[in-house]
Amino acid sequence: MRKNCVLAILALVGSLLGAAPAATQNAPIAARIKDIASLQSGRDNQLIGYGLVVGLQGTGDSLRSSPFTDQSMRAMLQNLGISMQGSQSNAKNVAAVMVTANLPPFASPGSRIDVTASSLGDATSLRGGTLVMTSLSGADGQIYAVAQGALVVSGFSAQGQAATLTEGVTTAGRVPNGAIIERELPSRFKDSVNLVLQLRNPDFSTAVRVSDAVNAFAARRYGGPIADPRDSQEVIIAKPKTADLTRLMAEIENLVVETDTPAKVVVNERTGTIVIGSDVKISRVAVSYGTLTVQVTETPQVIQPEPFSRGQTAVQPQTDIMAMKDGGQVAILNGPDLRTLVAGLNSIGVKPDGIIAILQGIKSAGALQAELVLQ
Repeated sequence: MRKNCVLAILALVGSLLGAAPAATQNAPIAARIKDIASLQSGRDNQLIGYGLVVGLQGTGDSLRSSPFTDQSMRAMLQNLGISMQGSQSNAKNVAAVMVTANLPPFASPGSRIDVTASSLGDATSLRGGTLVMTSLSGADGQIYAVAQGALVVSGFSAQGQAATLTEGVTTAGRVPNGAIIERELPSRFKDSVNLVLQLRNPDFSTAVRVSDAVNAFAARRYGGPIADPRDSQEVIIAKPKTADLTRLMAEIENLVVETDTPAKVVVNERTGTIVIGSDVKISRVAVSYGTLTVQVTETPQVIQPEPFSRGQTAVQPQTDIMAMKDGGQVAILNGPDLRTLVAGLNSIGVKPDGIIAILQGIKSAGALQAELVLQ
C-alpha cells in the first residue's frame, strides 16, 4: 500500500472529527489553572556534580586515555587514607561521570531526588556500576545535595569477535532517589508578597481569562479583584491581607478556565511528522503535486580482444537513465475546519514529504491562515 502511516493518522483524525458535531469542533478547551500555568517561585533548580562509578565489569575508562579518571581515583583513595604514589593501575572497573539532577521547588533537607550519571571518558557501559558519594552544586556554587547508589542502565551491549550488538544507551544511567537534599533553598514560599502565574503556552486571551476567573473567585471570597494580567505569559495575583498564601494558591489552581491557542502547523522534515492544530484554516486554493523519479543504472561491459591478437581487455561503461513522473492530480482545498483540510490532503494521495511541500507552498501563496513551524 502506498499510503504512509502519517496519511493514515490524518485520515483517522479526519474520521474522528467527522463524527463530532460541527458546532463543537472549534470549542475552547476548559482546563484547571494548575494544568496550564506554573508558579514562578515554584520552579526547579538544576544541580551538577562530578563523580566516579565503580564496580564495572571491565567496561570502565582506560586510565591512559582518561587521565582525569586516574587522578580522581587517586584523590579519592588518598582521602580514604590509601596512598598510591609510584604505583600504576590498569583496571577498567572505574568510570568518571557527570551527575545531574533537578532540585524541585520547596524541597526540604532530608528528602530524596533522582539523579542521572553520564560517562565522561571512553567507558563502554555503566551497567552494574555504583555511584560513589558525589556532591551536587547549584549555579551559586553551594552544595545542595549528595548522591550515591547503584545505577540503573536501560541499554545493553553484547560484543564478540566479529559482531557487536548495542541497544539503547549504555553510557548513561539513573539512580532513583539517589540524592539526599542537604541544604534548603534560601527563599521561602510564604515570604512572597504576591503570586506570579506563568502560562506554559503564552497567549493574551488565556491570560485575561485566567485573570477574570481569579477575580471572580476573589470577589466572592475577599470582596475585590486581586489578579492583573501583566502580558501574554504572566498573571500577577496580590495576596489579600486576611488570606493564607498556601491556601490561596490551593484554591486558585483548581479554578477552571477556557484556554485559547493560536493556529499552528508543526512540520518535522527529518521524521516526516505533521501536526495540524484544530483552528488551522486554508483559503480556497488549487493544488497539484507530482513526483519525478530518476533512476541511473550502471552496467559496464567487459570487452575481450581477438584470440592471438595484441589487444587488451577493456571495460566499456554503459549507463541507463530512466525518468518516471507520478501524480499530477489537481485538487481544490478549502479548509474552513480541520476535517475538510484533512480530507482535502488525503484526496491528493501523496507521501508525507509531499504534504510538507504542499503546506509550504500554500503558506507562500498566503492561503494558510496559521503559523507554519518547521523543526
